[in-house]
Amino acid sequence: MNERRLGRSEIMASPMGLGGLAIGGPFRRTDFDSIPWQTDRSKPFPGGWGPIDDAESIRAIRAGLDHGITLIDTSSSYGCGHSERVIGEAIAGRRHDVVLVTKFGNLIDERAKIYLGHDASPASIRASCEASLSRLGTDYIDVFLLHWSGFDADPDPIAIVLNDLVQVGKIRTYGWSTHAAERLDGFAKHSHFSVVEFPHSILQRSPAMLGRCEEDDLGALIRSPLGMGILTGTLSADTAFPPTDIRRGWNLRDGQHARMLQAVERMRDVLTSRGRTPSQGALAWIWAQSNRTVPIPGFRTEGQVLENAKAMEMGPLSPTEVREIDELLDSLTQT
Repeated sequence: MNERRLGRSEIMASPMGLGGLAIGGPFRRTDFDSIPWQTDRSKPFPGGWGPIDDAESIRAIRAGLDHGITLIDTSSSYGCGHSERVIGEAIAGRRHDVVLVTKFGNLIDERAKIYLGHDASPASIRASCEASLSRLGTDYIDVFLLHWSGFDADPDPIAIVLNDLVQVGKIRTYGWSTHAAERLDGFAKHSHFSVVEFPHSILQRSPAMLGRCEEDDLGALIRSPLGMGILTGTLSADTAFPPTDIRRGWNLRDGQHARMLQAVERMRDVLTSRGRTPSQGALAWIWAQSNRTVPIPGFRTEGQVLENAKAMEMGPLSPTEVREIDELLDSLTQT
């Protein structure tokens, strides 16, 4: 598959990236409303994906670079800075082979590993940029994203700071990680606003956001393209997550996540057609939706990265395969 231009920018990236949340390791969060299955609000809750191995994370990143993946997505909040530090070590000596995406708008205590909430004030944006540059071991960030999906204030003060960071060479372009297609107007009017990051998968579709990307010439970074593991075909009703995994509250025997697992089983034959794995089929479905899409699946092992990289060689699903998946999902909603 060919490289993709990230919206209005001149930045070219591979059609798939690496998502850096899981390699950030355990940390704690206080934004209870963002995780609907988190019921205990008496104390901060786990925000990572369980135990990690930094050496394996570094091997995985370098394997991805060796197999054509050029975009790496992270955030100051992932592991409260740890993901950025691991990525910085992994790309040392190869910085110009990489499109680095990181995010601001987070209040973190890096030493205590706790995420405290949001701050998108001008001073905080500048401080976050400098801290990310230091952790990543670089002097510029390719794409700097506001990491605050529910932000609903005037975006102009943020854009003024970001435009200045572009002018001085600290960042190349900027964007927003959000679900809110209806609130993009304030940012989209700024010429250096080039990228939106949002969830989009077979099981969580965002047609309105894809439409806005087409309308406003924006790049589409796709987070949760594998449904936090649901679409990989590796989970079952018996899967148990460790206490430090953000998914530990999932009920895979009954309820929403169990129904998602059942849907994946119904789609397995289509997803695995022509020799694909379920993960590769789910990524191929995303590429079939728009040539702007750059899915950024998370990873913890070299094997996962190599499996996902292989999907780029196979390309998007065919229109027939997309239609078959839609028909299967329609039949599930009618039963």
